[in-house]
Amino acid sequence: MLRFGPDTGPVVVVALPLFEEANRTRAFAVTILRALADRSIAGALPDLPGQGESLLPTHETDLAKLRAGFAAAVVSLNRPAFTLAIRSGALLDSDAAVTARYHLSPMTGADLRRELIRARQASARESGEAFDPASLDTATDPVELAGNLVGPTLLAQLSDATPSAERTRTVRLATEAKPADAKLPGTPLWRRAEPDNDLAFAQAVADDIAEWIATCAA
Repeated sequence: MLRFGPDTGPVVVVALPLFEEANRTRAFAVTILRALADRSIAGALPDLPGQGESLLPTHETDLAKLRAGFAAAVVSLNRPAFTLAIRSGALLDSDAAVTARYHLSPMTGADLRRELIRARQASARESGEAFDPASLDTATDPVELAGNLVGPTLLAQLSDATPSAERTRTVRLATEAKPADAKLPGTPLWRRAEPDNDLAFAQAVADDIAEWIATCAA
């Protein structure tokens, strides 16, 4: 777990997106946490089961393990906690004992599943490989999707997984059509082919989180 900021007061715990989007947004998340530390707000970035430096293979994780890992990370900090969940990371913080949740461009499990299938279809077309999306519904072994081995349990769970709406602030990019509590200008880093950063966007998110936490504490 990466730690930032003071040893007292509230802490913002990040839930990165699943799979490759975690790599694309990690530097961005760290920049946000450093900006919050400059505002005397602590931050933490845990590696969850099947993510980052976790010893659990990606294909052996599922939503229950990921949610339990995130909840355990929050408990271990032993202080008032808020979440910053990015994209599909918003599917992981529902079981955590937090004061409130901040979801940045959240997506449903069905949205993520569709994106994984589209990536696999594009790859199959390029290689001339046959791929039937319906085969995912009956898969009993891990399936390679967008460069990741995904277990059948997680695939099934994604079909109806949704972010928690309890004590949640939803923020999206200004270019997104979906409704939100606020919209900010920035770059959809999760769409980039390689990991990247957007310092102005990170600062804007940090400002919004700091103001939101002050409101929650009032």
